[in-house]
Amino acid sequence: MKKTLLFLLSLVMLVVFAGCSASAGAGDKDTLTIAWLPNESGADLTEARDEIGKIIEEKTGKKVEHQTTTDYIVAIEAIANGNADLAFLGAQGYIEAHNKNDKVLPLVVPSGASGTLDDAVYYSWLAVNKDNVDEYQNGDEFVIDSIQGKKFSFVSNSSTSGFKVPSTGIVDYFSKMGEFKDLTAEDLLEGGEDKFFSEVLYGGSHQGSAVNLLSGKADVAAFCDTCVNNYVELADGEVNRPGAVYKVKSDAAEPFNTVVGKEFSLISVTPVLNAPFVINTETVNEDLQAQLLEVMTSDEITNNEKVFVPEDSEFSGLFKKTADERLVEVEDAWFNPIRELSK
Repeated sequence: MKKTLLFLLSLVMLVVFAGCSASAGAGDKDTLTIAWLPNESGADLTEARDEIGKIIEEKTGKKVEHQTTTDYIVAIEAIANGNADLAFLGAQGYIEAHNKNDKVLPLVVPSGASGTLDDAVYYSWLAVNKDNVDEYQNGDEFVIDSIQGKKFSFVSNSSTSGFKVPSTGIVDYFSKMGEFKDLTAEDLLEGGEDKFFSEVLYGGSHQGSAVNLLSGKADVAAFCDTCVNNYVELADGEVNRPGAVYKVKSDAAEPFNTVVGKEFSLISVTPVLNAPFVINTETVNEDLQAQLLEVMTSDEITNNEKVFVPEDSEFSGLFKKTADERLVEVEDAWFNPIRELSK
């Protein structure tokens, strides 16, 4: 009996110590995987992704692998289930990943021009083809009344600026009218004769949503400024203001190479919290987390022209450098305004 008890006790202790050992070593890995949303997965951004990976490799001694995707859910699931160690997600994508696994936490976000979180925003656009912009004007004002009944393109229902923000804005606007007082964001997910939109498309990326508009598949499209800046240029008006007209560049890369020269007008512009790099704290240990934070907020990243691209550069990068932009540390609570949109 004593021998049996001793054996069982030894077995229990072995399991406990093995568990502790595995926990202590969690994240002590040779390779870091970074997941990218479809917006940042294109071939034109390969060099920009690789540059970030190269700096991380040099500073941490870890190999970096990039996981590009064609679907928002793939990137969100990858970071939530530990198949990726880091990911560059929108605020809504981060919240969804955090809800799936609370060990997924934000690491850094690109700051605003001030170099701080105070102006760390980009812009969600509702755009129409330039030739049709008169339908969305009331005198000198731009209004969205006429979007009802149209063919509409979102990015993905996991996109912050390509769904969450515009759908909330549409519901807030139209629910003040008697006919649409019970309108919800769910009502915008699909089109049809008895639906708010006649047809609803999903671009899969911000670039894809813009091309849905410019190719004539959609009458109105939601997408953001930062994801299309590499492909378009301001043709008229003021940047990020209703009424601004943008034109697809003559040398635009895929998928805009099929709509070169096409123009669109903005009818609605909404500021959105910047997108974070997030980290799975189950797969990356505390020492490596600290290293990654130090690397991402370093001057080497800040001053790298393939990461923060000067305004006059032709390089296709992830972030623009207009003043003091850099990556800055951020905490989960900073994203609460986006959470509030779902309440």
